[in-house]
Amino acid sequence: MRAYASPSSLEGRLSVPGSKSHTIRAVIISTLSEGRSVITNPLPSEDCLSAIKACSAYGIHAETSKDKWTIEGVGRNLVVPSDIVDAGNSGTTFYFVTAMAALLDQWSVLSGDWQIRRRPVRALLRTLEDLGATAFTTRSAVDAAPVVVRGPLKAGTVKIGGNFSQFISAPLLVSPMIDGITRLEVENAKEKPYLQMTVDWMTQQGVKVDYDSKNYSYFEIKGPQAYHPVNARIPSDWESVAFPLVAAAVTDSKLTIEDLDLEGNQGDAAIVDVLQEMGANIHVDHEHNSLTVIGGTKLHGITVNCSDIPDAVPILSVAASFAEGTTKLTGIEMVRAKETDRVAVMHQELAKMGAHIEETHDSMTIHGGHQLTGAAVLSHDDHRVAMALAVAGLFAKGETVVSDAQCASVSFPGFFEIMNRVGAGFVIKE
Repeated sequence: MRAYASPSSLEGRLSVPGSKSHTIRAVIISTLSEGRSVITNPLPSEDCLSAIKACSAYGIHAETSKDKWTIEGVGRNLVVPSDIVDAGNSGTTFYFVTAMAALLDQWSVLSGDWQIRRRPVRALLRTLEDLGATAFTTRSAVDAAPVVVRGPLKAGTVKIGGNFSQFISAPLLVSPMIDGITRLEVENAKEKPYLQMTVDWMTQQGVKVDYDSKNYSYFEIKGPQAYHPVNARIPSDWESVAFPLVAAAVTDSKLTIEDLDLEGNQGDAAIVDVLQEMGANIHVDHEHNSLTVIGGTKLHGITVNCSDIPDAVPILSVAASFAEGTTKLTGIEMVRAKETDRVAVMHQELAKMGAHIEETHDSMTIHGGHQLTGAAVLSHDDHRVAMALAVAGLFAKGETVVSDAQCASVSFPGFFEIMNRVGAGFVIKE
């Protein structure tokens, strides 16, 4: 599918779907609890449906409708999968379910699509091995899926590098199912809001977690503990809010985004502060859980530490290309190990449109203020890249064509349709 974008302005009101990060955590905890869980406003994206499919392999029964998912959890009575467990394109699902597989004393084989089969996993497997599991990749020379895992996990103390929050959240989520005290000691934790999100879900569902709430240097859980079944509404997804938010800020627009999670723990909500520091005119209405963006104002370059908001890097690089002066995005080494090397990919594709960008292994410097020109660009089958480039096309001169744009549905089903309702004017061709 190709998405065609031309200069446009946005006007009106829109809402974004539920949070992918929250939805997948709700599915995992529903699986590890006994009884019926009800998840309302789940994100029905490909990634979240992959979580349902993967957890079904371990014995849950799930019923999914547009606004409500019901899951019959299995608690400590996970079943051994009868086939390879397929996480699709969802890294979060792959890592979390790999840790869950290590609770069993029989073998699981887990994999995913071609991007999952390129994403690093051995650091997580080492953690599981340090806790008593057997875990390895099927290709000895490749640090990626497919992986083979067998437990059971045993309580103990393990040291974990802090670059990837998923490598910490994965063993953390399953640790209540282990007899004894499990302690995770983390070196230089990054992506901290995601760690807090995991702890919040655990505590809300009845599990006691002792942890360093300032630096996230350790987590300690005394097991066994039982998760309560989930009965929760999934908040809106700030990772998705970022795209219409930036689109309005860089065009002559007036857009209100409604039904926001203004009091939650999603790190990407920080993009509002970042854009305001760049000069964007954004009014946050806490009473009505909404924000209004009035575009047409000049933005200026700043330095942004993205270690806690790595998923915002593609859309921030677009905002930085619009802004006058130099913007530097730092702390982005882990962004190279997402669905794609998003630093290199955004550099490559925005350069086709005339952007001036430099990169190091953990930073990206964008010299903004140069008029972008429409071009044929590639999504590289990365949902955040596809949406970011489509937004760039809204202020670039001429027409921008984003190839393989259908991947946006991985995290934001209906992105192009929702944006068109407020005037984006995207033209979609198969």
